[in-house]
Amino acid sequence: MKTKSYDDLFDKYIQEKKIYESVVLIEKGTGETIFSKAYGGKDIDTPIIAASITKMFTAACIFILVQQGYITLNNNLLNFYEPDYLNGLHFYKGKDYSYDLKISDLLYQTSGLADIYEEGKNSIKKQVIISDTFITFDKNIALTKEKEAHFLPDYKNNAYYADINYNILGDIIEKVTKCSLKKVFEKYIFSKINMTKTYLPVSEKEYIPMVYYGDKQLYRPQFIMCSKASGGCITTTRDLMIFIQAFFHGELFDKKILDLKWYRKLQLSMFPIYYGSGYMRIKMGGFSTSFLGQGDLIGHSGSTGSFAFYYPNKELFFVGDFNQMKYPALPIKFVMQLAMFAP
Repeated sequence: MKTKSYDDLFDKYIQEKKIYESVVLIEKGTGETIFSKAYGGKDIDTPIIAASITKMFTAACIFILVQQGYITLNNNLLNFYEPDYLNGLHFYKGKDYSYDLKISDLLYQTSGLADIYEEGKNSIKKQVIISDTFITFDKNIALTKEKEAHFLPDYKNNAYYADINYNILGDIIEKVTKCSLKKVFEKYIFSKINMTKTYLPVSEKEYIPMVYYGDKQLYRPQFIMCSKASGGCITTTRDLMIFIQAFFHGELFDKKILDLKWYRKLQLSMFPIYYGSGYMRIKMGGFSTSFLGQGDLIGHSGSTGSFAFYYPNKELFFVGDFNQMKYPALPIKFVMQLAMFAP
């Protein structure tokens, strides 16, 4: 095994990007640990912010509700919201397409809705770096209505990554189950596969880790709590490993529901990421790896430096965290190189 290569790569990333805390765990699909290393006082049981990996938890719950017959991916949002509430949500070239949106458009990131987290001079991300803030679901909807959509719902091969898609999915889950998302995650995922240290915080009494932005530590409990379905979970590296294997091995839902051949390329700022049914896909044999890699990486990364990916070509799983907001592409680049070193 190329343990020394993994070790050297980990150290290189820590030094070059001035990372203050990090952890990585690599396992085979059999559960055998291939490599594990931590830095800055972390270990595989240290709480970390899952950030956008939470979207995979949300997707899993959607799949479970589909299997149970409560919803279908073709359900229109009008099944869950009054027309007046949706009016103006998806406005494109002078026309309102809000009533055409379906659950599948949200799941696959093909709604075309703007991403208020990243877009604009006063984006939510920029606000969060400055100070903690709680943005209600209704406010998320209102802010999205202020921005024009990028394309028609489910238009050709377009996809555009936007947190609002998963915020709406989380709200739909709560409407359908008549339970809080916290309880739904616990029932359908955490308790089912023994993720004992993962939770969706709803109070500052629950532990919420700090995250670095450069050399500055940020404590943003209000923002984490309002992110919910799009990025609000707290977890550990060990728990994430349990989840990523369960997600792709069919322990949570019938894995036939995952369309492993259907992906769309995201906006240029997200290169080289494609998006599938609730998870990212990175081609290993493309330009970004000088055409030297093989197969695909599938899973998710988070804006705080978290990552959880499956490499089917070698039946390996890569999970960990850099706890650094300043370099959102860092976990993607790191996991791609880990895969290149895979035996």
